Amino acid sequence: MANRFAVLTACAAAALAMGEQALAKDAPRVGMSFQEMNNPYFTTMHAAVKEAMSIFGDKAVLYVADARHDVTKQISDVEDMLEKGIDILLLNPADSEGAQRAVVEAKNKGVIVVSIDAQAKGPVDSFVGSKNYDAGLLACGALAKEIGGKGDVAILDGIPVVPILERVRGCKDALAKHPEIKMVTLQNGRQERDIAMTTTENILQSQPNLKGLFSVNDEGSMGALAAITASGKNIVLTSVDGSPEAIKAITAGTAFKATAAQFPRDQVLIGFGIALAKYLGSGVPAEIPVDVKLIDKSNAKGFSW
Repeated sequence: MANRFAVLTACAAAALAMGEQALAKDAPRVGMSFQEMNNPYFTTMHAAVKEAMSIFGDKAVLYVADARHDVTKQISDVEDMLEKGIDILLLNPADSEGAQRAVVEAKNKGVIVVSIDAQAKGPVDSFVGSKNYDAGLLACGALAKEIGGKGDVAILDGIPVVPILERVRGCKDALAKHPEIKMVTLQNGRQERDIAMTTTENILQSQPNLKGLFSVNDEGSMGALAAITASGKNIVLTSVDGSPEAIKAITAGTAFKATAAQFPRDQVLIGFGIALAKYLGSGVPAEIPVDVKLIDKSNAKGFSW
């Protein structure tokens, strides 16, 4: 349905409005655990959840934690939030499988759990996230087009959460449509700029005929772009996220040609609205997929989260 996302956004807004009325004297205590916060994508989410909590005024109670890609730390962070008596947990898992313990502990204490951006195993009440398979498909379709449908291609992988796995799956399916494209290596850049830069440098040394590179996120792509630029080689780069830096690089005409943009602010606002509706006793959908959009030089100007 073409306007499904608009409808979902309206539903989330309605839930927030309902919460402003119904919870004037009993605002929920909310915890949000991020897989990382050293990334504009997640700082945008952080700003959005703080904005959402502002409807409760001085009664707002929000706890935020950064797992730093460490699921053990994330479980400990969630346990701390549970000790503080949270009613709602917005969970952005550092590891889809490993985060299950945090989900189970939260549900055992009667806490509403909504997984944001990355799905977590266990009895979550709802999951709000991008269509990550589509993101990989779009980004690598653009990559294939840019290199003329032939040549060696590499993938910069990331942490083992469902969105990353789905992006890689979508990318591989896009590349498979072109018999003359060969995926020569898949390396883990950890979605971090410095690690991705070093990993890309190693790929460029071991794959002298490389024509294209797909990174599972924009933060890693910026490290990859630095390595590609320093090498002086003509290598096409595409990615996923739609970050401000990526948009700037695309409009500047660098090796970075396209990114499948996500909408982090909208994801967290919808997730918060869904959690609040559940808190107020309404039924909620088990999963809400959010569309992605391919951004290249033709439409990058003016795009923002």
